[in-house]
Amino acid sequence: AIGLAIKRLKDNPKNNRVLILMTDGANTAGTVSPIEATDMAASLGMKIYTVGIGSEQGANNSAFGFSLNMPSAELDEGLLRRIASQTGGKYFRARDTKEFEHIYAEMDKLEPIVQASQQWRPQRELFMWPLLVALGMGLRMLWLRRLE
Repeated sequence: AIGLAIKRLKDNPKNNRVLILMTDGANTAGTVSPIEATDMAASLGMKIYTVGIGSEQGANNSAFGFSLNMPSAELDEGLLRRIASQTGGKYFRARDTKEFEHIYAEMDKLEPIVQASQQWRPQRELFMWPLLVALGMGLRMLWLRRLE
């Protein structure tokens, strides 16, 4: 994620090179290690705010009864703190939605960057027209077979 952000933000003005990295802690993709990516981001003046996501302890009901698991067991808070501090950002921990609300409010204060919003055009699905034609042709074929 850091590598992709570097690619996308490198042409932005220095004060607009901000990444909010929300993670459950698992590094599942990429060939560049998080530390190497952080070094590259820091050299470009990118600021990274890291948010560790997941509850301390979760409960799942299984077919064999009640069991506990650790949804954020892979969360490497030390690494996330290092990424944030090395790039001039800040580390946050989000265990529930209330903490997320607090984090968003804090982010608005720390990084009040205003960008042009991206708008999406509503899409109108047109699959029903060919479907109606096919359905009509199928019904006509059935009707013609009954006449024979």
